[in-house]
Amino acid sequence: MTDSNSVLERIINQFLEGNLAILLIIISLVAGAMALTLTPREEEPQIVVPVADVLISYPGGSAEEVEQLVSSRLERLLYQIDGVEYVYSMSRPEMAVVTVRFFVGQDREESLIKLYNKLQQNMDRVTPGIAGWVVKPIEIDDVPVVNIALYSEVYDSHALYRVAEEVVDKLQRVKDSARITIHGGRKREVQVYLNRERMDAYGLSAREIMGVLQVSNVQAQSGQFENNNQVVRVESGPFLQDVDEVRNLLVSLYEDRPVYLRDVAEIVDGPEEIRSYSHFGFGPAGDPEAISGGSVSRAEQSVSQSFHIQTYPAVTIAVAKKKGSNAVWVAGDIEETMASLAGTVIPDEIRYRITRNYGVTANDKINDL
Repeated sequence: MTDSNSVLERIINQFLEGNLAILLIIISLVAGAMALTLTPREEEPQIVVPVADVLISYPGGSAEEVEQLVSSRLERLLYQIDGVEYVYSMSRPEMAVVTVRFFVGQDREESLIKLYNKLQQNMDRVTPGIAGWVVKPIEIDDVPVVNIALYSEVYDSHALYRVAEEVVDKLQRVKDSARITIHGGRKREVQVYLNRERMDAYGLSAREIMGVLQVSNVQAQSGQFENNNQVVRVESGPFLQDVDEVRNLLVSLYEDRPVYLRDVAEIVDGPEEIRSYSHFGFGPAGDPEAISGGSVSRAEQSVSQSFHIQTYPAVTIAVAKKKGSNAVWVAGDIEETMASLAGTVIPDEIRYRITRNYGVTANDKINDL
């Protein structure tokens, strides 16, 4: 008892008389500062919940047929996998999406292997007519950390999409950025509008023209031959490069005269058909009266009323980050990159607005904590 008291007394004296307490406090502060700086700041917790979407293509099937012949059967099949918690599906014409969610804590790679094995082991039970399927794993890091809206009073959705593609190319170089997607807008495509009367005059069908387009737009190795101790490889192609090559594509011969695609169709190089609408507008927060506290002129009030009602064509760029990276740093780098692109890659007539910033919200919550 005396020995233990003496040991305890020496420890207390060491703290009271020496600098050990100060040293421990300094070490604790340094360790806390390092943990606060080096630990990735994220809003969504990094919990392991394996989730995957199975996308099935069923050409020609209605939504009801897809549900009965594809979705329901696959749901029952995937429920048999060990570790699966939920299976739910969405059916629409010619396509089904079946989502498989495993229990929390299940190993992600093992769960995906189970899913692939289950699908491959039941290939003989596939509904006739299914063109194929794709398994797409989903992770918490697939959630975008930054959403950027590009909008303009001058440019349409097609031009905005073209600019967004250039912006994506620059954002992909941001450190720790991952999957980047574009939502809204219209892509560029070459559209071929067939003329039925001209096709009948030349004895052509739509299927024949489609076959010529598919065969012509291919680049592949077609063999090789030897000459002077050298092996020369022969390639067919190349791909169709521009709209003029499409117009001048030879589709048939009629009375020993060539028939080009431009003779039986109208070829247009421009935006794809509208499949969805994406617009950007302002609410009361964009009202000059709300900002200035009510002291605005009549002219400013009239501008204000039309300002937050008007909407503009827009596209949204969604940027995700790599697993384990600091959302605050990634979001900050994205903001700096966007600021450097304004006026160069992004024309002056196009404005951008960051509509979601995961880094700011995560930083605020961690600082409050």
